[in-house]
Amino acid sequence: MGTTLEALIQDHETELAELQEKIGYTFKDLQLLQLSLVHSSFAFERLDCGRHNETQEFLGDAVLDLTVGHILFVRYSKMREGKLTRIRSALVSEIGLAEVARDLELGKYLLLGKGEDSSHGREKSSILSCAYEAMVGAIFLDGGYGAVEKYVGQTFGPLIAAGGRQLTSADAKSKLQEYLQEKYNEGPGYVLDAEDGPAHARIFTVSVHFHEQQLGSGQASSKKEAEQQAACAALVYLQETSKF
Repeated sequence: MGTTLEALIQDHETELAELQEKIGYTFKDLQLLQLSLVHSSFAFERLDCGRHNETQEFLGDAVLDLTVGHILFVRYSKMREGKLTRIRSALVSEIGLAEVARDLELGKYLLLGKGEDSSHGREKSSILSCAYEAMVGAIFLDGGYGAVEKYVGQTFGPLIAAGGRQLTSADAKSKLQEYLQEKYNEGPGYVLDAEDGPAHARIFTVSVHFHEQQLGSGQASSKKEAEQQAACAALVYLQETSKF
C-alpha cells in the first residue's frame, strides 16, 4: 500500500523538526522539505503521487550557483573570473556538496527504496549531493531568495573565508575523483602515511592510490588539506605521464 506526503510528514515529524533546527530555517510548507528527502527509488515503491526530489534538485543546483557566485563576487571582487569559477566549482561539486550533507547527517533523513537502502545509498555522494540541492531548492521555494541567500551564506561563508587557494586545491580532489570514476567507474583511495609533530601542531602525510599504484602524496596541518595536496600531485603526475 502506498503513502502520501502528508502521512510521511506526520510519520517523520521529529526528524523534520531536528533537520530544520540544524539548518536554521523553519518551513512554512513542510511538504517542500519532506519532498527534498524523497529519493526516486522510494517514490516508485511507496509514494502514491510518485513525486521525488529530482525537480527540486534541478532548481537547487541553479540557486546554489547563483548564491555562491554572488558571495564570491562580493568577497573577491578583484579576483579573475577563471579563479572564481574554479572556487565555485569546488564548493558546489558533487563531492563538495556531499561533504556539507554529511556534516548535516542528511543521510539519516533520506527516504530510499529497499534496494538503494541496502546498497548503502545513504552514504553515496551522488544521492547526498542531490538531496542537498533539493533541500536548497525547497528553501528557495518556501522563503524566496533572501532566505536561501542567508542560509547559503551561513553555510558556505566559512568555507569561502578559508581562502581561494585552499578551495581551488579542493577542486583537484573532485577532478581526480571524476576523472577516474568516468574512465574506470572507480575512485581513488587515500592513505594516512604519517602523523608527526606535537598535538597543537600536527603534520599529516597522505598518499593517494589507484589500482595499487601511488599517484601522489601531500603534507598539511589537516588530513583533508593533505588529501587535497595529494590529489593535486596525482593530477600533475597523470598529466605528465599520460598514464591510465
